[in-house]
Amino acid sequence: MAKQKQLSNEELAAFCSQFSMLTHAAITPLESIRILLSDTKDEGTKALLNDLNESISDGDSLYEALKKTGVFPNYVLNTVRLGEQSGSTDEILASLAEYYEREVEIKESIKSALTYPIIMIFMMVLVIIVLITKVLPIFNQVFVQLGAEMSGFAASLMRMGAGLNRYSLGIVIFLALTLFAYIFFSRSKAGRAAGKRFLAWFALTKRFYEDVATERFASGMALVLKAGLDTYLGLDMVKELVEHKKTQEKIEICRESIKEQASFPEALKEAGFFSNLNNRLVDVGFKSGHREEVMKRIADEYGRKSEKRMNEIISVIEPTLVIILSVIVGLILMSVILPLMGIMSSIG
Repeated sequence: MAKQKQLSNEELAAFCSQFSMLTHAAITPLESIRILLSDTKDEGTKALLNDLNESISDGDSLYEALKKTGVFPNYVLNTVRLGEQSGSTDEILASLAEYYEREVEIKESIKSALTYPIIMIFMMVLVIIVLITKVLPIFNQVFVQLGAEMSGFAASLMRMGAGLNRYSLGIVIFLALTLFAYIFFSRSKAGRAAGKRFLAWFALTKRFYEDVATERFASGMALVLKAGLDTYLGLDMVKELVEHKKTQEKIEICRESIKEQASFPEALKEAGFFSNLNNRLVDVGFKSGHREEVMKRIADEYGRKSEKRMNEIISVIEPTLVIILSVIVGLILMSVILPLMGIMSSIG
């Protein structure tokens, strides 16, 4: 069987969505794989579907076939297995597709929120470098021609610009290291983990990441409850999805409470996951048999909160960066123009 890399959230969402529709139409897993295979042009996807086709043709269940590929996360494998055992594979796959589609949306929201500030900061640095290395020397020539010289802040900037010109190789190396750091934090697993830890700690983004982690927890629990999984084991599965230290600690508190014979609503209250209103909703939902619906509703609520908080962060960052850039550029220009105006006035 060909060795392949772990599927991304986008690929998981697409696979689960397509397979769910086919299974819901009472098409067997083997025939579903062959239908998907006939419509696929991507070589990597073809290789994966061929592996699944071979395994299911040999008598493996869908769960066993997915597991043999080594590209599906344990969360998907365990829920699919429960879906097969309960006869609700199509519903489980549809829920998985919805979950991973939401994960893609969260990822894109975070990416778009970070991209603008990074571009703005880069432009700020570029504008400042151009001003102190190219524009200020021109003003300096004007001062020399008028029999004066720059002083104070402007002179300091001139010396800085001369240093930048002198050590241009070092600047290129610094920019290369910055690019490497960006690639590391955005592409590598360790880098992304380090970046998430920083953003989860940083005051401006801390609450946003807490809301996202709570949404993932509630959404994951809704899915495992729909699959009929025991809450104690479900907590262990969802812990892998959260990727937020504080929320993972709360999950451990829940698990310990359930060990001590507490109910799931009591364990959530003990861990301090939700507000009193949501704790009450969970309690009522478990007593009335609408457990997954309540968890899904709470996940949607935190999804809206995280989106609102993201917009608030962007609304703060954008004008702040513009103001900082305007102030810096203004200070640089005023440090030159005001003395020049004074010289011109004395000449006149």
